[in-house]
Amino acid sequence: MNSVSVAPCRLEGCVSMPPSKSASHRAVICAALASGKSTLRPVALSDDIAATISCMRELGADITVNGDTVTVDGTALHDSLHNKKITLDCGESGSTLRFLIPVAAALGADARFIGHGRLPQRPIGVFSDCLPEKGVSFSAKGGLPLDISGRLQSGIYRVPGNISSQFITGLLLALPLLEGDSEIILTSELQSAGYIDMTTDIMRVFGVSVCRTSEGWKIKGGQSYCARSYEIEGDWSQAAFFMTAAALGGCITIDNLDVSSCQGDKACMEIYSRFGASVTENPSGSITISGGSLHGIDIDAENIPDMVPALAVTAALCEGVTRITGAERLRIKECDRLAAMTDALTRLGADIRETPDGLIIKGVKTLHGGSVEGCNDHRIVMSMTAASCRCDGSIVISDMESINKSYPSFFEDIEKLGGKYNVIMG
Repeated sequence: MNSVSVAPCRLEGCVSMPPSKSASHRAVICAALASGKSTLRPVALSDDIAATISCMRELGADITVNGDTVTVDGTALHDSLHNKKITLDCGESGSTLRFLIPVAAALGADARFIGHGRLPQRPIGVFSDCLPEKGVSFSAKGGLPLDISGRLQSGIYRVPGNISSQFITGLLLALPLLEGDSEIILTSELQSAGYIDMTTDIMRVFGVSVCRTSEGWKIKGGQSYCARSYEIEGDWSQAAFFMTAAALGGCITIDNLDVSSCQGDKACMEIYSRFGASVTENPSGSITISGGSLHGIDIDAENIPDMVPALAVTAALCEGVTRITGAERLRIKECDRLAAMTDALTRLGADIRETPDGLIIKGVKTLHGGSVEGCNDHRIVMSMTAASCRCDGSIVISDMESINKSYPSFFEDIEKLGGKYNVIMG
């Protein structure tokens, strides 16, 4: 992969957030499960979304992409899987894999799931525990490739809520398609509840409902997804990188964000205010962030793990100590993000150490230039780009192309705000 050299620079101006990757995954799947034609827009064709689109096409949906508009017709999907084995390439997308295992099983698909990068090592044990007892043959050696066959049966599903909400989303998407009623019972406390709320909200738009209970969810069987036109909201998780750049001495207005969103990462507004940055909600609906007298805070990242890389950069330049907890799941993402951020920030002169579930960061006045590893992880590359705003020299970050996983136009937007970068061909 290529590297990127990012020069120290104050970022200012206005930036529009790309459409939510999380919402896009869910909308593409719901639309593909519907009979009739749905229109989704805007959709950014990141690598992860391209993987979900490819898999839904393989399952039989007719999907066309025209600019930022995706047209989905699932009419043929339910009748296209007879007497053939299909391969579903999930790329490096954990959402694609975990959402589609139960969906494919509900459709009775004879399917092989494959993936790339670290995806084959990421856990899918929740499904290997509960799907075989519900009619699905499940063959894997601890990860991918995974072969499934048989048709998923309705019933009671007991699943943990503290491993990944993606397992629950997959079941919620699939179980309404079954003939009988089902129930999901949580065996541990639910984490990342905002992502589940997003799932059920988008399902409701496409005509399918579930009922929240004190223990989990009840899902009525025999439901049908309905074709819709759907507008994808902006991505709060990407906003955190620009909030970091602004808090470190810039002034950035961010639009295309919904302050009433179910996205858990909307919490970044409150967190950056607690750091001491100025965060203002404008009458137009945009958010303006500028620097202030930053100080360390305690952060429970249980429901916002994707924000930790950006928050760690901010904390590295705050006065005092920041403690981030509840982030143990970051060790099984595209890389071990706790280790990656500790290594990268240490190379630049930060005072940071890992704990089993987080980071302890003592702020310094400035960071130094140097070379850091992007670890083939989009969030590491983007967070370290934000760190360049308070360095005394340029940062060279490896694995630049990993941003294509979620935000292909990231560096174009950085440049619009006054950022300066050069691609180093690898």
